[in-house]
Amino acid sequence: MASKQGKQTVRDMILSLLAIAAVAGVVYIFIPHDDKADPIKAVDYRVELLTARRAAPYPVAAPDGLPAGWKPTSVTYERDKGNSWHLGFLDPDGKYVAIEQSTAPAKSYITQVSQEAKDTGRTQEVAGQTWQRWEGPKYDALVREEKGATTVVTGSAGAERLAEMAAALKTS
Repeated sequence: MASKQGKQTVRDMILSLLAIAAVAGVVYIFIPHDDKADPIKAVDYRVELLTARRAAPYPVAAPDGLPAGWKPTSVTYERDKGNSWHLGFLDPDGKYVAIEQSTAPAKSYITQVSQEAKDTGRTQEVAGQTWQRWEGPKYDALVREEKGATTVVTGSAGAERLAEMAAALKTS
């Protein structure tokens, strides 16, 4: 009797698996899906930007007038972590660029958000403003300290893209 019951259990399990596979196949065939769709969705950061501009003790920067192809991918404002503003983008070439601002101690903050980049001692003029150049193994950065906050434009994109983002930054 035990062997008959064991065979029924195995047979029932196989029938259940076949039924599940059939349902999954039907769902796959009839539910639309796009294998070529971009897996990274653009975010709308307008509400977070307005909130950060009201809450932050410094002028919060965001790009205005970037050319087509830039995709916003992440946004946060954390009051309890040095009033930290983060806005991440993919540039038209798919490289990462982020705007980071905070009232946290500058040197450690810059090192953290730029993934261990180091100050090169060089500067770069971008849209009439002087930025410090930082370079690192993973990210490079453009850095400005003013009005009680540090602004960092950083990422895996090249220097030209970082400068393009820095040039587009507006505080109102």
